[in-house]
Amino acid sequence: MKRHGRVGNMDIDEEVQEIKERYGIVGRDSEIRKILMAIKAGKHVLLEGSVGIGKTLLARSIAEYLNRGFIRVDGDERLTESKLIGYWDPPMVINKGYVKEAFIEGPLTKAALSGSVLFINELNRLSESAQNALLPVMDEGIISIPHFGTLKAKKEFIIIATQNPEESIGVTRLSEALKDRFVLVKLDYQSEEEEKEIVRQKAGVEKEEIVSYSVKIVRETREDPNIRRGASVRAAIDMALLAKAYGRDLSFEDWLEIALMILPERIDIREDLKSKKEEIIKRIVEKVLGEEVVKENFLFLRGQGPR
Repeated sequence: MKRHGRVGNMDIDEEVQEIKERYGIVGRDSEIRKILMAIKAGKHVLLEGSVGIGKTLLARSIAEYLNRGFIRVDGDERLTESKLIGYWDPPMVINKGYVKEAFIEGPLTKAALSGSVLFINELNRLSESAQNALLPVMDEGIISIPHFGTLKAKKEFIIIATQNPEESIGVTRLSEALKDRFVLVKLDYQSEEEEKEIVRQKAGVEKEEIVSYSVKIVRETREDPNIRRGASVRAAIDMALLAKAYGRDLSFEDWLEIALMILPERIDIREDLKSKKEEIIKRIVEKVLGEEVVKENFLFLRGQGPR
C-alpha cells in the first residue's frame, strides 16, 4: 500500500519514530503525528492537557527536528499586548525618533520575523488583549506596529500553544475567534507501563520497586475521589529520585516521607472536604504499599517469587 505524507526519503510515520528515538520520547506516536501534520500544513497547534505530561517536550523536540527556532513565553496576566509584540524605547525615541533600532521586539515579533516556533505555555492564562494580539499574525501573517508600519511573518512561523483543561483553577476560556485558528491536539495521561519507562529514563532508576511504587502512588492520586486534580508523571520522577537517594531498601515510613515531600503541591483536593491533603496522601501510600505486600505474599505462597 502506498504511503502518503512523505518528506524526502521518510514518510510521516518514519519521522515520528525518528523524533521519538532522537529525543527519548516514550509513546505519544499519535500526538507527534498530529503535530507534525499540522505544522506541515501551516496550521497553528493548540496542545491541551494537564500540567506535567510532556507538552513542552513534544513542542521543543518537533521544532528542533524541523530546524525551527524555539521561542517560549509563559502565559499570565503580566504578559501584555505590548510585551508580546514589542514596544518603543522612550529614551531612544527622544534622541533618534521612531527608528528601527528604537523598537524592542517582543517574542511574537521575533518569532514571526525569524520563522521560528512561538511556544506559548498556558495560553488560557493570557489576558484577552494579549490573546487578541495573536489574531492578525495567525490570520494574515502580519504584525502592525504604530509609527513603524506592517511587518510580514516568514512562512515557517508557527504558534504552538498549550492550555490546561477548563476545570483548572485560574484559567480563562479562549475566544471562539482564537480557537478557530488552532488545530487541537489533546494529551491524556499515558499508560502505566509508559510512565514507568519515563521514570526509568528521567530518574535513571533501575530498581523496579522504586519505579513501580513511584508510578502507582502518583496514578492513585488521579483515581482518588477526594482529589480534584491528581499528580503527573513529573511527580513520579521526583519521587523516584528521592527514593534513589536513600541508597537502601525503603520502609513504609520512607515512602510516606517521600510522598509528603512531593505530592501536597502537585494535587488539588475537593473544596468540600474536611480532610487534609496529608491524610489523603497517607491513605494512598497505605493502599499502594498494602496491595503490593499482599501481591508479594500471594506469589511467594504459589512459589513464584522470593519473599
